[in-house]
Amino acid sequence: MKRRGSEKARHVVAWINKAEWDQVREYLYSKDSALQRSALHRISAWKARYANSTPVAMDCTADLVRCQVLDRSEKLDSHALVLLYGAALVRFTNLITERQQGKIARPLRRLAGNLNIPEWIINLRHDVTHRKLPALKWCRKGCELILEWLHREYWSRQLGGAPGADWEDQSDQGLDLKQQEDELIAWQKEKEAYKNVRDLLISFEKERYDAFGGVHEEKEKNSWPDPLADMSWILGEIKHFSEEFEELLVDVLLEDGFLIPTSEQLSSLGCDASDNDWFCPTEPKLPPAVLHFWLPLLKTLISSSFIHLFLEKLFAELKLLSSEHRNYYISGWISEVMLCNSKKSDYHFETKSQRKARMKEKIFVNRIQLRWQQLLSACLDAPCASTPRLLHLILEDMEHPLPLETQQRLLRLCSIYTRTEHPEPDVEQERRPVYTLESLHDELRRSRRHSQPSQSEPQSKQTEEKNKWSKAEVEKGELLQGSSWQVCFDDVLWKNYPLGKVPGQSDAPSCLMVDNYSTMSVFDQPVEMESSGSAPQSFSRPSASTRTADGPLWSHSELAKLKTGLQLF
Repeated sequence: MKRRGSEKARHVVAWINKAEWDQVREYLYSKDSALQRSALHRISAWKARYANSTPVAMDCTADLVRCQVLDRSEKLDSHALVLLYGAALVRFTNLITERQQGKIARPLRRLAGNLNIPEWIINLRHDVTHRKLPALKWCRKGCELILEWLHREYWSRQLGGAPGADWEDQSDQGLDLKQQEDELIAWQKEKEAYKNVRDLLISFEKERYDAFGGVHEEKEKNSWPDPLADMSWILGEIKHFSEEFEELLVDVLLEDGFLIPTSEQLSSLGCDASDNDWFCPTEPKLPPAVLHFWLPLLKTLISSSFIHLFLEKLFAELKLLSSEHRNYYISGWISEVMLCNSKKSDYHFETKSQRKARMKEKIFVNRIQLRWQQLLSACLDAPCASTPRLLHLILEDMEHPLPLETQQRLLRLCSIYTRTEHPEPDVEQERRPVYTLESLHDELRRSRRHSQPSQSEPQSKQTEEKNKWSKAEVEKGELLQGSSWQVCFDDVLWKNYPLGKVPGQSDAPSCLMVDNYSTMSVFDQPVEMESSGSAPQSFSRPSASTRTADGPLWSHSELAKLKTGLQLF
């Protein structure tokens, strides 16, 4: 008999066998969202069996995989995804390092180092908890790295005590210490650059507000002074910064409080958000004070690459469909850039002083060759109340414009999808707004009806055709005079009547019988002689067996039988 001490320690698990556990592991680390959801359902069942004894690594893996599934579904915006990833990252670091904490609290960096967790993961957790939320791409990278760590330290070891060969190959390729150090350096560099650019933009705003002073109280609200000499160094620093971190600079500019003003900033600039003169979602237009506030900085940064990146980021932000206030100002900046790049010249008769004042209020003067196809696709991918107006500006200024009919169809479909009016509706369209597909069919039928030749002919030609038709009908009436038939001059839709029935006819077959008629024998019927050659053909008389009869061919009894067998329409 074996001693009790020699037996292996056993404990109860929630899964049936190793095959079920291994299948859940493979599904969790699959790229298929359906398989991942199936694995999450199995883990939920395991947690119900485990109660409060669920392994920490398993629980953290399920949380991180759930974040990836929701991210791929594209049902959440970027801010919600950052919050979701951040909660999973904080939960992982706290739960994993909790058992190593003693009576005296030790830094998380040291505990994470003992577990071979990269230091930048702890920095990421610190930013989520105490500072500004990190970018979504860093949250995704952190999630992927933690899942790899969990696979190596927990899931692979449960099958045989050591990671598998595939895991070793993946670890050798990309999870070495040098790569982790490079990612940490890049993260810290981007974090420092983000802080610097925010400080520079805040300094620019402070200088502009100080230069503005009491203008909104004594002068007109859009009479901004020129940039001061003390501000030149700030603009120079921002220009130098944009050479290396142009994309980061645009991202910060599109945050609330900068190019997207807050309600407090609008009040400071003397703009009233309830003023309908400029706040119209279907016609986005920046308030003059907001445009003049940022003109010095935008003119400093202006370049072809900056405009391309600026428009790309604006349409990407518009696609997120956040608040109405934010969408309006994003659309307003897009509209302002497109109007600056417009190839129309409607100012032929302006003076030099007027042209100088107008050019002073534009972000840039010289036309830039934009990526029109990308802009068109980005605009159609971001449907909102301002999309028809932006689409109209893009179609109007394209270097190689689309056919006019295609432009009209795009604008019409865009107005239907966004439930807004056409950017430039005609009078008839204003009376009949387009909201459904049936209205498009009505418009098509109406256009075909207008395009018929009878609508485009001169009045004299129509009158002449009408007179010819009436003369022909009179001649037909004269030929039928004294007959039982008459020419119908009424506007009758003959397709609504079956064959053999005329308007006003009764259903009785006897109504077709005439009152007066004459009979004619077969021999008295005229025969047309057909000539073949020079001599006429001779016709033989019918044989004596041929029966001829005087009077009608049908008797009254036969007519009665015909009436009973007739089926009316």
